Amino acid sequence: MKKTFIIFGLSLIIAACGGKKSGNDSAADSTSAANKTAVTSESNAAQDTSASHNGTDKAGGTPSTAGAQLIAKLDCLGCHKEQEKLIGPAYADVAKKYTASPAVIDTLAKKVINGGKGNWGDVPMAGHPSVSMDDARTMVKYILSLKKQ
Repeated sequence: MKKTFIIFGLSLIIAACGGKKSGNDSAADSTSAANKTAVTSESNAAQDTSASHNGTDKAGGTPSTAGAQLIAKLDCLGCHKEQEKLIGPAYADVAKKYTASPAVIDTLAKKVINGGKGNWGDVPMAGHPSVSMDDARTMVKYILSLKKQ
């Protein structure tokens, strides 16, 4: 049963992360499908309409920071949520584990670009080589700003 779950999880990651970006920043079909699935599942959950929500404007449905906007354009929401573990860790848990120092931001930005495995379990995170180091840093800074209060 455990092997079946791992194979299923890896299949989801491959399906969600297998697309490539074209030169005009439009996502591949698998990336779009993963984002739509994540947005749909989040919209089916209870709506958070508080103005103090850190990071995104849930009431309007559009991200309010550059980091959140970059995350929304990629396939990140297919595996991650802000406050709940999905396939990968919740962004708030990442923020809780790491401090926002320049060295940590660079290390995590490289993991966004190159992928990683082992820090959060057996399921690897696919790399995003089309993301620039500056964009990856912007996303990481946003994620690290989401510490649970």
